[in-house]
Amino acid sequence: MQRRKFGATGLSVSIVGFGAGHIGAPAQDEREVERLLHAALDLGINLIDTARGYGLSEERIARSLASRRDEFVLSSKCGYDVPGRTDWTGACVAAGIDAALNRLRTDRIDIMHLHSCPREVLERGDVIAALDDAVQAGKVRVAAYSGENDALAFALTCDVFRSVQLSINVCDQRAIRDALPVAAARKLGVIAKRPLANAFWRFRDRPTGEYCEEYWLRAKAMQLSPAPLDWDEFALRFAAHQSDVHTCIVGTSHLERLRRNVELARRGPLPADLVQRALDAFRAHDDDWIGQV
Repeated sequence: MQRRKFGATGLSVSIVGFGAGHIGAPAQDEREVERLLHAALDLGINLIDTARGYGLSEERIARSLASRRDEFVLSSKCGYDVPGRTDWTGACVAAGIDAALNRLRTDRIDIMHLHSCPREVLERGDVIAALDDAVQAGKVRVAAYSGENDALAFALTCDVFRSVQLSINVCDQRAIRDALPVAAARKLGVIAKRPLANAFWRFRDRPTGEYCEEYWLRAKAMQLSPAPLDWDEFALRFAAHQSDVHTCIVGTSHLERLRRNVELARRGPLPADLVQRALDAFRAHDDDWIGQV
């Protein structure tokens, strides 16, 4: 699979990364998880993205891929849910990084994000300082931020983060205009999350309460159509081949879906007219749509 330089970090990443949220569910079969993770690497994926909040994900990555640790870029997230520490404090970030290293059974995390940290916390400084301390200690290679909107705008220009993770898809295009040019100018690595827009097209009627509800509503307002392609191909190629996006993370617990995602990304950018159609539809119907966290 094609790889791209990840900003000025010195890393190179596959154009599709593996989002490891699904494999954290307790009901997932351990053998199937191991099979899926090895298949991801064998297919050419070299970025695996996990988080403290993804259930058993970190532990399962450690068990399954210990012998292949040097074959992939490991991305995780921190800032919360550390026993005995207050969320979104420097002490919580420091302890969370150490705990993640233990769960992942590794001596370093390649990319560590502050996970949807509010802007006012970023501005306070202690969580950023704790993450930077981990970089200086060699525990983390790249200090990163994952989030949207005002907090993302601050993270892009605060001169500490070397990469960002943000929502980019056919129904979530604000960052294409606002964030990507800044990230490119500052040579930051860029990970696009939610590239399939949570597969809103699965639902004929409004999926009230579902994770994809907001995207379903936007797609209806935009009168968006993937024709002549299938929805998954239209959405994935749109996100993966946006200028200044280095990789997009797609999560799945199914091997055939993983293989299809890789194949779709390999087909390259969408035809220019399809890209422009999606961009025009978003601009025409944008009702102050913000990035979805």
